[in-house]
Amino acid sequence: MSNTNDVCVCPNCECQNGKPCNCGPSCGCTITNIEKTKGESRLGRTLVMVAVLGASLWTAVHAAAADLPLEYRVLATSQTSTMEKELNRAAAAGYRFSKAMGGSTAFGGQELVVAVVKSESDSEVRRYKLLAASRTSTTQKELQDAANDGYEYLAQTVYETAFGGQEVVIILERNPGHAGRQSHQASYRLFATSKTSTMQKELQEAGRQGYVLLGLTLGKTAYGGDEVVAVLGKD
Repeated sequence: MSNTNDVCVCPNCECQNGKPCNCGPSCGCTITNIEKTKGESRLGRTLVMVAVLGASLWTAVHAAAADLPLEYRVLATSQTSTMEKELNRAAAAGYRFSKAMGGSTAFGGQELVVAVVKSESDSEVRRYKLLAASRTSTTQKELQDAANDGYEYLAQTVYETAFGGQEVVIILERNPGHAGRQSHQASYRLFATSKTSTMQKELQEAGRQGYVLLGLTLGKTAYGGDEVVAVLGKD
């Protein structure tokens, strides 16, 4: 055996000198280099097959999750407090917030419209809180109090309320799946001004402190009239 890939790995084997292998049954070296190479090759192929099957399974699982049906429900009301109750009632039934918009509907007039969605893959029951930003200082405190209670900013929109005129409504969510975050609640800031130059200065200053702009809307406040309302947050 002149090919070293085909010889026994035993250092005492005469086949290393070109003679037939003289290893006996009692020799501890019973695997040839070529057998060892074949074994390593089989192991490599096995690992590749496992990797391919794992990737295929991951793709199949996520594809199945993506194909799960979604159920939607649309909520509409002219009162912020009523919407908060409706939203939490839907959440108790397994729905979660999706989108919100204020405007005029065909039969309800000026309303706040919220779409909620339910998925079989999401079993978390959330809680919601709605804040009407008619008074900046009051809303700032309510926003931070809610954050300290585990609520997180979701969205904001503007609509013509039944009693407060055109208001900015901020939607907050408390997700039990984010319970770990409650040990370090987010810090929120709310700015309202009728001058864009003033808003830019406020945003610049907050940005230097690490705050991120979460929402920007134009609505009426109790004292400022038509104002730009911005909500910023920092973990």
